[in-house]
Amino acid sequence: MSRPRRRGRDIHGVLLLDKPQGLSSNDALQKVKRIYNANRAGHTGALDPLATGMLPICLGEATKFSRYLLDSDKRYRVIARLGQRTDTSDADGTVVQERPVTFTEQELAQALDSFRGETQQVPSMYSALKYQGKPLYEYARQGIEVPREARSITVYELLFIGHEGNELELEIHCSKGTYIRTITDDLGEKLGCGAHVTFLRRLAVSKYPVERMVTLEQLHALVEQAQAQEIEPSVLLDPLLMPMDSPASDFPIVNLLPAVAGYFKNGQPVQVAGSPAEGLVRVTEGDEGKFIGMAEIDDDGRVAPRRLVVEYPL
Repeated sequence: MSRPRRRGRDIHGVLLLDKPQGLSSNDALQKVKRIYNANRAGHTGALDPLATGMLPICLGEATKFSRYLLDSDKRYRVIARLGQRTDTSDADGTVVQERPVTFTEQELAQALDSFRGETQQVPSMYSALKYQGKPLYEYARQGIEVPREARSITVYELLFIGHEGNELELEIHCSKGTYIRTITDDLGEKLGCGAHVTFLRRLAVSKYPVERMVTLEQLHALVEQAQAQEIEPSVLLDPLLMPMDSPASDFPIVNLLPAVAGYFKNGQPVQVAGSPAEGLVRVTEGDEGKFIGMAEIDDDGRVAPRRLVVEYPL
């Protein structure tokens, strides 16, 4: 007889995890899910095992709204090893070519400037993008190269931090879908020496406060503290969560009176004076501004439900 499935908690919100190096994003997700004893969890925008830094983990109903973070901009600190190109464009790969580092400071400045603004980028074969239902990295591991279309990306800011010997350090603020490994590899080719990522840290996602990031070690310490105080771990863990609608914080808010909200929560479009003319909106209810879902302004100017929050019993 199979063992009964253990019941977790219906906990809702977003944890800003400071992912450690050497751990996959999914492994980090599963650890947070166990620590919180959460029924549902998902991450937004995977980080490679090599990378560290901000990985928003959505719990419970927040998973419904994680998609809006995928469209957000991000900031990274990267260190590149010059003179070596690898098959994965990072230090986890195999060196496939070595060349001397001979560029001038002016050539470096010109090469860096070519990545600023809107450009086209061909994703790496070692990315999680899918081709015919399979991630590209699965093909790459089999030595198969498949066609990839160039995509428009925007580098809002590319800061030169330092260059010493064969190491180059940069800070990059970029749009969704930007692969830092690919920028690093392309930069190495422009400089004629090759390059790959040896250090990558995600400094920020969207407008999330950096000071709210927590490590797995801090989470475990809070669990031990709760056990020592003979209180539920949730008492110490739950205040770390950002609101469940924080992934959609860039969208305007439409507040509904409770009577009107009842129709909306039943899936019906509602007419609201003063709502935006078009686009997605966050919908709240009553004087407390309780978040109840995402909506889109339809052709008739009504607030039409798109994703609703399920109201769990307390």
